[in-house]
Amino acid sequence: QVHLVESGGALVQPGGSLRLSCAASGFTFSAYALSWYRQAPGKERELVAKGSMTGDWTDYADSVKGRFTISRDNAKSTEYLQMNNLKSEDTAVYYCYVRIYARDYWGQGTQVTVSS
Repeated sequence: QVHLVESGGALVQPGGSLRLSCAASGFTFSAYALSWYRQAPGKERELVAKGSMTGDWTDYADSVKGRFTISRDNAKSTEYLQMNNLKSEDTAVYYCYVRIYARDYWGQGTQVTVSS
């Protein structure tokens, strides 16, 4: 019943920007904090940004700090990841994640490719 659907991934040039969306359903969105992970080919999945229930505070990986920003729209049950000044190292499949009652839920992922 819990579903997370990411969208917004694309091919973008270095220095460009993208906004990823995670549309959530099947749970009370405003009561849970969602996070963003990413996984590049041949590499382990890593935490990118850890959101909050209200969107007024977040934790970011050092590699994206100052460039990425989480926000959310509780009315739309959607969490966003604004990515600015993208680098080639940001190329990965990005996943939305939430933990509910000791269970992990993941979206299908959306591909972000940063290349000139």
